[in-house]
Amino acid sequence: MAKYLVIVESPAKVKTVKKYLGANYEVAASMGHVRDLPKSRLGIDVEHDFEPKYITIRGKGELLASLRKAAKKADKVYLATDPDREGEAISWHLSIALNLDENKMRRITFNEITKSAVKASIKQARDIDMNLVDEQQARRCLDRMVGYEISPLLWKKIKRGLSAGRVQSVALRIIGDREDEINAFIPKEYWTLEADLKIPGEKKPLVAKFHGKGSEKMAVETKEQLDEILKGLENETFTVSEVKKGERSKKAPLPFTTSTLQQEASKVLNFSTQKTMRLAQQLYEGVEVKGRGTIALISYLRTDSTRISEEADAAARSFIQEQYGTKYTASGDTTENKNSKAQDAHEAIRPTDVTNTPVMVKESLPRDLFRLYQLIWKRFVASRMQPAVYETISARINAGEYLFTAASSRLAFDGFMSVYTDPDEEKKEKNAAVRSLEAGTKLALEKMDPQQHFTQPPAHYTEASLVKTLEELGIGRPSTYAPTITTIINRRYVAKENKNLYMTELGEVVNNMMKEAFPSIVDVNFTATMEALLDRVGDGSVPWKTVVENFWPDLYEAVTEAEKNLEEVKVEDEVTDVICENCGRNMVVKYGPHGKFLACPGFPDCKNTKPYLEKIGVPCPKCGKEVILRKTKKGRKYYGCENNPECDFMSWQKPSAKKCPQCGGYMLEKGNKLVCADEQCGYVEAREKKDED
Repeated sequence: MAKYLVIVESPAKVKTVKKYLGANYEVAASMGHVRDLPKSRLGIDVEHDFEPKYITIRGKGELLASLRKAAKKADKVYLATDPDREGEAISWHLSIALNLDENKMRRITFNEITKSAVKASIKQARDIDMNLVDEQQARRCLDRMVGYEISPLLWKKIKRGLSAGRVQSVALRIIGDREDEINAFIPKEYWTLEADLKIPGEKKPLVAKFHGKGSEKMAVETKEQLDEILKGLENETFTVSEVKKGERSKKAPLPFTTSTLQQEASKVLNFSTQKTMRLAQQLYEGVEVKGRGTIALISYLRTDSTRISEEADAAARSFIQEQYGTKYTASGDTTENKNSKAQDAHEAIRPTDVTNTPVMVKESLPRDLFRLYQLIWKRFVASRMQPAVYETISARINAGEYLFTAASSRLAFDGFMSVYTDPDEEKKEKNAAVRSLEAGTKLALEKMDPQQHFTQPPAHYTEASLVKTLEELGIGRPSTYAPTITTIINRRYVAKENKNLYMTELGEVVNNMMKEAFPSIVDVNFTATMEALLDRVGDGSVPWKTVVENFWPDLYEAVTEAEKNLEEVKVEDEVTDVICENCGRNMVVKYGPHGKFLACPGFPDCKNTKPYLEKIGVPCPKCGKEVILRKTKKGRKYYGCENNPECDFMSWQKPSAKKCPQCGGYMLEKGNKLVCADEQCGYVEAREKKDED
């Protein structure tokens, strides 16, 4: 008969943990949270000390009854939910829901599901950490207040089914701000100049880049400037004035945190943040490995620490020594944790056993699970290895008063790169001809290669770069990045195309309303300060209710004000001059998940719908018909001709009806400027603001 009951969060862990604890232990799963705030109302008593009103989650009654029965029979109950804030709160809710006797209830945590970690956790059993529980309660209450107070306003003012969130609204704002930057960006012309030079006795030419005048670096911004330089170089001799040899080392990467894993998996494997977390969860909870049963392959996946336990560090170093040799094994400390917000109780994400090489588990894992494990394993092993070393060589080449430079580097020792390489890393040596140069060598000019370029706008956010930005700004925590991004995509506030995130029409409307009515909720600094304050609740230095009661009055006031002042966004039943061909009525503009469309007002008798072609009052620069606002399948806005596919005019930027006075081409609206669409023309003028803008 089992004397002890261990309660974990997910059924996937039950088998793995049971295997390590033996017959005296019964292991059961809580299936995540068992109590939460009610869905039908705010659930926080703002009149009486902000007390949360928790209820049993629907459908969890039977599960709790069976856990209560098992807990009564057990001599001791170990609460073994996940080793983080959320897990701590689940343990606390379980202790109340199961009415557990304090004397026979203990909290245990393990960062990895291995025999030694699970056994050690029993020896280090402790009380529930109420500071962590309170931090989770504070976060839950703040999120609930924002969601339940602002979302109905969005329903009322825009359309049903929308939502606002404490972190998601800021993430949307960040994407919106980047789009504004891109839309207002005006390209600037610049030129580069390369010289192909013949080295005596060498077949391959040397490519030297123009540096400047004397030793001063010089930017070439116009064709006139370039022509002046080319004129000055006529009949000049190219002479090598200096050759420098050196060495540079590239440090091994740090092991993964939640954020860096999501970024790298997006970049290398093309996984969404949500997919990365789902697969990492499986690797942490345990997968079936042929001939060895269920094995947990990685440590806990929600962490912002790069610390590694001494045991794991020693195991990795001895593995590297055995497989690669002493010269590959890192010497000294390779840990670095610059993140002041890092919850250092956790380790970085790493394999539970470094000898479980990707090759050994490949047969047992589905393709994507294997690829993620391989990425984590390689990164961890690389983090315990020596830096890669490059031999560098650079040359300065004088031609009259002008200076050209040429450089090359060659991998001399691969170090950690024998295991883990950056996909962008250039392995092959470029411009190897530099190696045969000596000071004083005269070079013959084969050809000049001038190239015109234009500066590029900032890149659109991808999931990876958004996670990086959220982390740098101190917004959200490891557990929130993936759900935040998933929410704004699922709500269709943001469209994802070829990895890039674009604001949809709906996203713009919601973002503009949030900025107008709730500036502090979508303020990056306010949100980051709030996150830091919540962390202080977690370390016991700030009472959780203080945070909540200070937040509520301002939110309540902003909501009351917004209800009074915000104009309703006109998004439906706008009558058009389009006649329904089925019943002859004038069709109206409706709002659906993909934006506006035309519908017959005779619904449900007449169910006719059509795409809504929103004219912008600008003739098509190609054929003279109307330019209309269109959307890609995913919801990204662009401008195209109504006569498509006969006319293929399209522009991501809004065209203007005004012609370019310089070249006669069409102009684009960019922020408060009108810019010629032809970069070569480069004409720019201030845009006259119309009242309706």
